[in-house]
Amino acid sequence: MLTQHLSHPCQPAVSRSMSTMNPKASSGGEEEASGIRSKTLGKSVCSGKVERRQAILVAYLMATLELTFLFMQTGVMPYLAKSLGLDSVGLGYLQTTFGVLQLVGGPIFGRFADQFGTRAALILSCASGSAFFLLTSISTSIPLLFLSRLPAVFMHGLPGAQKLITDLTTPSQRADALGKLGLCFGIGIIIGSALGGVLSTKFGIFVPAYVGLVGNLINTMIAMVCIPLQTKPKSDHHVTEHSLFLIMFSVISMDFFGLEAVESGYLMSYFGVLQMVVQGLVTGKLTNHCTERTLLRLSVFIFAGVGLGMARMRTVWHYCIIAMPMVFAFGTLGTITDSILTKAVPSSDTGTMLGICASVQPLTQTVGPTIGGVLYKQFGVSSFGYLQLIVNIGLFVYLLKSKIPLREMKSQ
Repeated sequence: MLTQHLSHPCQPAVSRSMSTMNPKASSGGEEEASGIRSKTLGKSVCSGKVERRQAILVAYLMATLELTFLFMQTGVMPYLAKSLGLDSVGLGYLQTTFGVLQLVGGPIFGRFADQFGTRAALILSCASGSAFFLLTSISTSIPLLFLSRLPAVFMHGLPGAQKLITDLTTPSQRADALGKLGLCFGIGIIIGSALGGVLSTKFGIFVPAYVGLVGNLINTMIAMVCIPLQTKPKSDHHVTEHSLFLIMFSVISMDFFGLEAVESGYLMSYFGVLQMVVQGLVTGKLTNHCTERTLLRLSVFIFAGVGLGMARMRTVWHYCIIAMPMVFAFGTLGTITDSILTKAVPSSDTGTMLGICASVQPLTQTVGPTIGGVLYKQFGVSSFGYLQLIVNIGLFVYLLKSKIPLREMKSQ
């Protein structure tokens, strides 16, 4: 009885003691587990940000390489076509063929990217580029030269890079990140145009195509190894304006300015330097301080002024001056429209939107060379400027009067 009597008071005491200790122990364990989870989550978020940054850098690299090879071939193409017997009208048809194929392929490529992922789309684009340069390298007749344009239907590396960047950036970061693709464009023009002229002059007209073939095969390997399989966020481009002068530049530089392949390459390199300066130092800062509506109107207004300058242009030096505001308007307009249109659709449809928008450039390349060829022969280079002036004044007035629901808040 005594034992029972002594043991009973002790048991509640022990129980109370343990009960007072358990909440502390439990609380400490929960805090420790919570801390571990927080650290793990922090490392995961940090790792995710690093991977996104690396993927975006790879996209910039791939875009730079693709544009370099493309401009390397573009600068040489008028001379290759001329050596095969094509005149300026025939060259216009060749450019129109390229434009039609890209016009048809743009929306298909965009939908493909949405359905199968950006990595698969970039691999498709690079593989098509390899076929494009392979066929160009064996184009010893006019029919083969036209046939070599066929793979262009899926050559959409720049929209592919835009798609990747759109998937991996927030809406507030998007305009600045897309604007940096202008640096890739500038580098591509500088290196590609100069290198194409030098290679074709010193080693032969087909050498740029050989280099482009090897380069696109390398780009294909980069896409397979370095681009993540999944780039879309788990939760839930392009209205580009090209003046007729830019579309007909290759013909004008050869006939109107009387430039050789190397000199034409240097002129395009100058254009690329301007592109790098504007996109690298100006456009990104403007997107942080001005609304998209303001920048859109400003770009169109400057394009109108550039048209007037083109109408009065007489020498290559005049062009070098006109190119400054032209590059600014060109780069700013492309960046802003990319940003506006990708924000207007769900993340699951950004590829389709960029594909549709990317078709605008091929559309201008489809009708532009034909219209440009007629205007050039009938009225001269000044007609390009007057047409651009009239069109952009009309567009500027429309933008002033319209109530397009653009985002009025500045990018953060």
